[in-house]
Amino acid sequence: MRTALLLLLALALAAIPGSTFPQRTISAVDVANYYDEHPDLAPWLDRLWAFDVYTSPWFSAIYLLLMISLAGCIVPRLGVHWKALRAKVPDAPKRMSILPYHRVVAVEANQSMARAVLKQRRWRTTVREAEDGTVTFAAEKGHLRETGNLLFHTSIIFMLVGVAVGSLMSWYGNRILSEDKAYCNNLQQYDEYGLGAWVDETSLPRFCLTLNDFDAQFTNGGPTAYDADVAYETADGSGDYGLEVNHPLNIDGTNVFLIGHGYTAVVTYTDRYGQTQTLHQELLAMDAAMNSEGAFKFPDANVDPETGRVDADAEVGFDAILVPTYDDATAMLLGTDPELNNPVLALTAYTGDLGLADGQPESVYAINEAQVASGNLERVNDQVEVIGLGDAMTLPDGTTLTFDGVEQYAVLQVRHDPGRPVVLAGAILLLGGLLPALAVRRRRFWIRWNPDGTVETAGLNRNDYDGLDEECDELTAAIAPGYEPPPASDSDDPTGSQQ
Repeated sequence: MRTALLLLLALALAAIPGSTFPQRTISAVDVANYYDEHPDLAPWLDRLWAFDVYTSPWFSAIYLLLMISLAGCIVPRLGVHWKALRAKVPDAPKRMSILPYHRVVAVEANQSMARAVLKQRRWRTTVREAEDGTVTFAAEKGHLRETGNLLFHTSIIFMLVGVAVGSLMSWYGNRILSEDKAYCNNLQQYDEYGLGAWVDETSLPRFCLTLNDFDAQFTNGGPTAYDADVAYETADGSGDYGLEVNHPLNIDGTNVFLIGHGYTAVVTYTDRYGQTQTLHQELLAMDAAMNSEGAFKFPDANVDPETGRVDADAEVGFDAILVPTYDDATAMLLGTDPELNNPVLALTAYTGDLGLADGQPESVYAINEAQVASGNLERVNDQVEVIGLGDAMTLPDGTTLTFDGVEQYAVLQVRHDPGRPVVLAGAILLLGGLLPALAVRRRRFWIRWNPDGTVETAGLNRNDYDGLDEECDELTAAIAPGYEPPPASDSDDPTGSQQ
């Protein structure tokens, strides 16, 4: 057990790098950013598996040694416990008065009644008869404590195995999906994903999902229910499903969860040549009131349809904040109600080079700050401009951005975790073992009928148990009607013997 505790401490220390450095299984983009920020240090850390801590050889070695150590603790104790359950209850010492609880009963105690009482109260009993006529009932109770202790330690192995299976074979993908939009289950179409060490894209089941309708219900300024009507197609057929929180759709052993929602702004940009582009852009919630932020980018705007000429400041982008319920009677921009009662957009416009052609990945929810800092992207309006539904923001060159409407989107998570049932079994075992391990007390009780006609009872607790005297007095009274337990002050007699 000492070895297991040391290995558990080592495992906790080994997990620290996994919380300190970005992990590839969680976000490969963060790892790439770390390489950009620390070009000299990152390759050395990668050689030490700092970006793949939980699948590294040294972490796996500690993990396996911990499981082996726990098994080495449990297996021998199982054999000892099984023998203890089958063995006879030990006989009482010759001098029963040396035990913590001892009584000499002055009234008649019936053996048949004693046998019935002990059986009714589920004491494991062994009866012994000596040649001189002495009869001893030896009773024992509380083996469930050790059973619970073994179950508790076994549950830790279940959890370790379940977590290991999940780490190696599980995967997940998050996707923001607007109404009437669809996507298929491949990594390129996820906003965020994570793969286990033994999983690659070819392991993912093939299906496509369409969000037909989404509805969010609000009460007292907060969401109370999400309902999404989805349609799915697999190689074996298609179907419809009403997706709700905690009621996932199962497709080929993979669960599709509804974990959140947000708003999609619909805007139309009209460029210098009268060409229009309509954009449905999802915005990310900033707070519980669903005030949301995002960006509108138009890299193909202001292209002369006749000559194909592109001006130097042709590309246009907007930083945007959507306020679902705007109160123009106050000086506050952000609202406090997540429902769409008076939606507005707060806009900041930029023209120039958005930086989308350099091949570097960037967020679709924000304007590239590096382009702004370098002067390649110039801010147009000094003050944030607020427009409502149907209104338009006009730029100095005469181009406009019109706020057409607001749609809703659902946040979906697709997850496959084969280790989850094993972890659940371990959690059930843990609770089932912890309760008796903490609540049950191991104790023994003896009744002896001596040849001289006297009857003695004695008790011994194998664990700390303050209620031993009370329980033994109750048993003594049950087998010897008329017995009166001594006063509390007398029961404190260090000899433990009372008549």
